[in-house]
Amino acid sequence: MNPSIEKLLEKAAAVSEQADVFFVESEETPVQFESNRLKSLQAKQSSSVTLRIIKNGRLGLGVSARPDDGDKILEMALETAQFGQPVSYELPEPQGYPKVEIWDDAVVQVSTDELVAIGEKMITEITSRYPEVRCDGGAETARMSVTVANSRGGMAHYKKTVMGIGIQGTRIRGTDMLFVGDGEDDCRVIKNADTVIANVLTQLDRASKNVSIRSGELPVIFTPSGVASAFIPALASALNGKLVFEGASPLVNKLGETVFSEKFSLYDDGMLPMRPTSAPCDDEGTATRRTPLVENGRVMNFYYDLKTAARAGKVSTGNGARGRGGAPAPSINALTLTPGEASFESLLADIKEGLVVEYLMGAEQGNVLGGDFSGNVLLGYKVENGKITGRVKDTVVAGNIYKLLKNITVASDICWQGNLYAPSIFCPAVSVAAK
Repeated sequence: MNPSIEKLLEKAAAVSEQADVFFVESEETPVQFESNRLKSLQAKQSSSVTLRIIKNGRLGLGVSARPDDGDKILEMALETAQFGQPVSYELPEPQGYPKVEIWDDAVVQVSTDELVAIGEKMITEITSRYPEVRCDGGAETARMSVTVANSRGGMAHYKKTVMGIGIQGTRIRGTDMLFVGDGEDDCRVIKNADTVIANVLTQLDRASKNVSIRSGELPVIFTPSGVASAFIPALASALNGKLVFEGASPLVNKLGETVFSEKFSLYDDGMLPMRPTSAPCDDEGTATRRTPLVENGRVMNFYYDLKTAARAGKVSTGNGARGRGGAPAPSINALTLTPGEASFESLLADIKEGLVVEYLMGAEQGNVLGGDFSGNVLLGYKVENGKITGRVKDTVVAGNIYKLLKNITVASDICWQGNLYAPSIFCPAVSVAAK
């Protein structure tokens, strides 16, 4: 452990009932492009120390970017503890942690020139087919070291590497603006951008012409990115143990009940190998795990941090996350949605008239806690007689996840969308409003 961090923890433990330190050091090398040109490349180093104490049964926090600011950090924590929230939980005792693969030496060896070359290749291959497209994006590597230690003897330390690439394209024709994009991240080296390029070109091909679509109840295929924007915000909120305990989730008193289609299974997993959100422990030092949230349509578990678990009479599921400087809160690690057997093409083939949704904009502005979503189709395509015929504009898709996810077909085309590993989902009747 860093000597300054160890000394800070010793001092904090001497003046409080409990204390822990969350220490992060990171180094990032982002390469950014804007409007098809290189905009910036600069390595960045940062560190953050967060001290949490429990004194007289109340929470105190102290934060600094400098690990040698121990006295100031402790003073801040003691001051905030005078007015802090009452605390009823105990910090983790020493425990075993799973071995999680999240480090690749090769990521550290990736040069800035290689990152630039990846960005240039993505832009060149997209604009060679579609010269009018303006691309933003780039590539990045990062490495970090994380230490979580507490006054009860709990101690965890791990290192992680991350590499990410991404591209967003904009095509403007008069007043018509088309947005496309894709990205990929991993704890290993991403050797080429072929998948990202192919996905963006497919989006551009499918959106090459605009077509109209009628309003009404239509069959809709939500691609993995469409699933992420339409369904996941409401699901993540409803399964949050904090909202369940407070009575704000529609899933209160639904544990063990079948709420969704038997084809729908959803897990939170903090131990997936080589995923950027994986780690042996959460930000409170609780071991990560694979938590079944929904299995075959039945609500099986909610996810908790230490505080929420104590209030609800549960145990932490290893989902305590804190931004640099904040108090922990329940947060998803990575969601995995079990794929089905149907291919995307077979789902298309069964649609006489319908819609494919790639991205929704503003879906989270509805009654998310109630499961409602209503969003503009930022990127979507009309389906006629089993074929994609073009892009739709000025179209709104709306629904309630608790109704829609009762009758679904789950495809086999699973892929990562940020911290979601999901396939496409077909819903036979979704409200579509077109101008």
